Amino acid sequence: MQYAWYDIIGSIGVGLIILTYVALQLEKIRSDALAYSLLNALGASLILISLRYSFNFAAFIVEFFWALISIYGVAKYFWKKY
Repeated sequence: MQYAWYDIIGSIGVGLIILTYVALQLEKIRSDALAYSLLNALGASLILISLRYSFNFAAFIVEFFWALISIYGVAKYFWKKY
């Protein structure tokens, strides 16, 4: 099996999402924290980059909406401050 650079990028994205979820469950991070939404958005974005080179429609849909919802979380964090 060959492991391309985009597979590494996608794997880093998966790792970020998993570690963020573990941190949430261990109560090391709150779901309304900026870091939570940023890490999820970054993870999903990295997976989307990898899907650009090795496309899977179902994975694309999940990650697209994961990133979109996470970006909403970032915006909501800043809206709350005003």
